[in-house]
Order: sequence, then C-alpha cells, then structure tokens
Amino acid sequence: MSALASLLSFDTAVLVAGIVALYLGAEALVEGASRLAIGLGLRAAIVGVTIVAFATTTPELFVAVLSGLGYSADLGLGAIVGSNIANIGLVLGISALIQPMGVSTTTLRRHVPFMIAAALALVLLGMDGRLGPLDGGILLIILVAFTGYLVYRAQAAKADAIATEEIDIEDEDEVSATFKDVLYLGLGLLLLFVGSNWLIQGGKGLLEAYGFSTRFIGLTILAFGTSLPELAASVVSAVRGEAEFSIGNVVGSNIYNVVAVLGILAIMVPVSVPESTITLDFPALLVFTFGVIAMMLRNRDVSRLDGGILVVGYLVFFWLILP
Repeated sequence: MSALASLLSFDTAVLVAGIVALYLGAEALVEGASRLAIGLGLRAAIVGVTIVAFATTTPELFVAVLSGLGYSADLGLGAIVGSNIANIGLVLGISALIQPMGVSTTTLRRHVPFMIAAALALVLLGMDGRLGPLDGGILLIILVAFTGYLVYRAQAAKADAIATEEIDIEDEDEVSATFKDVLYLGLGLLLLFVGSNWLIQGGKGLLEAYGFSTRFIGLTILAFGTSLPELAASVVSAVRGEAEFSIGNVVGSNIYNVVAVLGILAIMVPVSVPESTITLDFPALLVFTFGVIAMMLRNRDVSRLDGGILVVGYLVFFWLILP
C-alpha cells in the first residue's frame, strides 16, 4: 500500500471515529445535562426548551470553535452555514419522505420568526466580509431574547397546566441529581471535544489530499458530521409519527447554530466571510429557509413532494459548490 493510500485510510478512520464520537457525546450530554438540571430543581419544560435545545447544538459549537482557534475561522463558518442548509435540505427532506409532517401553529408563530431573524442577521452582518466581536454580540443578544422567550412561554404553559389540573406538580420531584448524571455530562463533553478534533483532522486531511478548499470541507464533511444528531433524531421521530419533534428540532438547531455558535465564535476570533460565501452560500441559506417556510404555510405541513424537493435542492447545492 502506498504512503498516500495509507494516509487516506488513516484520515477516513479518524473522520468516521469523529462522527461516531460526536453523536455519542451529544446523546450523553443531553441525557446528563437534562437529568442533572431537573434534579437540581429546574422545571422539565424549561430544561427542554433551553438546556436540551442548546445541548443538541454542541457538536457545531465544538467544531466551529476548535476550527477557529486551531485551523481557520472560515472552516467554522462553513460548518455552520452548511449544517443549517443540511438540516433543512437533508434532515427535513428525508424525514418528510418517510412521513409527511404537520406543522403546528405554535411552531409557525413562536419559533419560525426567530429562525428567519437568525438567517437574515447572519447574512446582513456578514455582507461586509467579516464577522467581528460586535457582530457576535448582536447574535448573542438575539440568543438571549430567544431563550428568554422560550423560558417565558414554558413557564406560562406550566402555570396554565397547573391551573387546569392537567399535570401532577409532584411528578418532577421523582427525578433527583446523581453522580451518574455528572459522569454522563463529563463523558459527553469529553466525547464532543475529542470527536470534534477527529472530525476536523480527518475531514480536512482527506479532502485536502484531493485538493478541496477549506470552504468546501466546512460546507460538506464538517456540516454533515455535525448534523448527524439532528438527522438521527428527526428520522426516528418521523418513523414513530412524531413529526412535530422533527420540525422543532431543525428549527431550534438552525436558530442556535447561528446566534449561539457563530456569536461565540465571532467574539473569540474574527471570522472572514469569503466572497463565494456571500454570493452562493448565503443566498442558498435564505432560499432553503424561506422555501421550507413557504411549504409550511401552504398547507400547514411538509409533504413527501416537499421532502423530495428539499433533498433534490440540497443535491443541487452540493453540485454547485463542487470545485
């Protein structure tokens, strides 16, 4: 076996190991963080819309930050933009092909506007070719507003449920924080850190060996790898007929990816926005975002036909970014 073939085999193995570690790390982190938070006294509804929602975005956070600090901030930007496009084109598209998904009025009124705001904010702030600390601060302000709104709605829903005696207020006392939950949390963080490094190293080494650019690496390998938790969760939900979870998962992930991950990254290290990102990647993100919203508004669902259009659209985008 030649030296090049050996190197490619090693990079492939590291890449696959990184994806597996990211998936397992995200699962462990969600499990440990949610149980620990509930055990320490936070209400389950609030944990669901804050800790769990943010925890599922940790693969993108680790990959983007480690890319920015150790390799290139452009790599992190590509991973986030590519992940958001993949979440809509692949995750929602494949889920809709499995099972048509109805969209609740709550999702359309309360969550979708924040997804629109996140996408528009990213494009507008990045049009000057740079995302700096000020831009990151603006994104984090949107994050605070979104999280505060979710907590407010969760508390209101909790109060309404108690008032109408729809829930037993003693239920949440059944969960208590244990050392096992702390171990899960620590294991999840460790796997995310290791998996992010492996994903970056393997994907970068593999594609650079074939002459692919940093932007392409971020938009494809890193974006797909970090979208795996959302893909797995949404496909399982679609198979079980829990369509609303699939849509909520993607909408929430796309919001947190921009306002939390890129907000933190831009504050830590300046992110340059390549001309190709401004002319192709940003428009593609807006097309996918507004396209899926139009599908949701049309018949309050995402049909199998819509799913097919989204998947084909993603394949077209992939073809357009090929060197």
